[in-house]
Amino acid sequence: MRIVPHWINGAQVEGAGDRHLPVWDPATGEQQATVVAATDAEVRAAVQNALDVQPKWRAASLSRRAEVLFRFRDLVDANRKEIATLLSSEHGKTVADAAGEVARGLENAEFAAGAPHLLKGGYSEQAATGVDVYSIMQPLGVVAGITPFNFPAMVPMWMFCNALVAGNTFVLKPSEKDPSVSLLLADLLRRAGLPDGAFNVIQGDKSAVDALLADPDVQAISFVGSTPVARAIYEAGTRAGKRVQALGGAKNHMVVLPDADVDAAADAAVSAGYGSAGERCMAVSVVVAVGSAGDALVPAIAARLAKIRVGPASDPDSEMGPLITREHRDRVAGYLSLGELVVDGREDPATDGPGFFLGASLVDNVDTGSPLYTDEIFGPVLSVVRVDTYDEALKLVNDNPYGNGTAIFTRDGGAARRFQYDAVCGMVGVNVPIPVPVAYYSFGGWKASLFGDLHMYGPEGLQFYTRTKVVTSRWPDPSTSEVDLGFPKVR
Repeated sequence: MRIVPHWINGAQVEGAGDRHLPVWDPATGEQQATVVAATDAEVRAAVQNALDVQPKWRAASLSRRAEVLFRFRDLVDANRKEIATLLSSEHGKTVADAAGEVARGLENAEFAAGAPHLLKGGYSEQAATGVDVYSIMQPLGVVAGITPFNFPAMVPMWMFCNALVAGNTFVLKPSEKDPSVSLLLADLLRRAGLPDGAFNVIQGDKSAVDALLADPDVQAISFVGSTPVARAIYEAGTRAGKRVQALGGAKNHMVVLPDADVDAAADAAVSAGYGSAGERCMAVSVVVAVGSAGDALVPAIAARLAKIRVGPASDPDSEMGPLITREHRDRVAGYLSLGELVVDGREDPATDGPGFFLGASLVDNVDTGSPLYTDEIFGPVLSVVRVDTYDEALKLVNDNPYGNGTAIFTRDGGAARRFQYDAVCGMVGVNVPIPVPVAYYSFGGWKASLFGDLHMYGPEGLQFYTRTKVVTSRWPDPSTSEVDLGFPKVR
């Protein structure tokens, strides 16, 4: 059985712990590897290596740091197929879907390569007589990332690209469900010229997370996952004096007005609801059909679901793969007995074979008190809620405890503009079902979808991984020096 190692000080290191965690092949249901959960000593070793090399990496010029990220970008680009294939083998998503994930992660490396422009600070000459004031952005030190199973390549790149270019060193704790991509990324960083120890990978589960949260040399934590865990990490991290950004769960609504193009809306709902088997924090899980919109939309969605080919990533014709584990598949399937099923994914032929497959499911007339509506299902289940008016649809979006993403489909520019203005949500799409921002904006929700003040990647990501220092300087003629106990003067 393949053993998944850690990555410490620029090389693979076999785990010394006694707890073994399975890595499944979601397409066959068989175990393909074992993760040896990191001990506290191994976590400490990773942090210590990052701490030891951080002064050297911080002292490297901005041009040098950007050069490393640029080379990393080129190496990721050159190895897209290998990364996507490895990712697919452990997660279960199709290789094409995995390649799309790599491409979106690559954008963050490209942004980081140009980040020196955003790390310039500011300067005010002659702020007072003979006094200049300027601000500088400096790294925090050792920072850590805790990433989810659904995007094992993209989400780490959301974090470490900005962290590294800003002069920090990084410790990554990837999901134990699909851990191997993190090692490939670590090796590409090494090949790009990153100093040994500046990027470390610790394999494991909650015990490794707890060790990172408790380590006094870890200055900041970035996390993506469920809301209960995000809240717990935020509270524990801030209690320990760390800077924390913790992105939680979602229940993303797609509002469809009666004037929307039915075919375009149906295509969007299927693409956003069932891509990656619904295991996306930005997946559309609720379609809010306003007025008569649902009468044509629901049959149009159902007709498209009949054509989705569910199967293993090894089959080039597969459009949707399995879920990550058997337990998760069974949990998602359990929701299907709670509503008015239009399409039952349990009847898909792929569910009869090996692996953790579940076909695409569509549930109509879902009540907002049902777990189908209230829970983050995180699977290929799309719920349709019918309302009479736009105001009712907006109220559903704004009353929901999550505020990650939402979208509206309409031909009415006034309605669309009103929606983007009124929606209490961090990311809004107008005729765009998955409004994930490009890398030079920032990603993150509101309400229970985010714990912390700053969103991830983009300009806010750089802000998260740096702190501003303001310097006030004067170079006076010594003959003019005198004691002045009054308040500093600027005029």
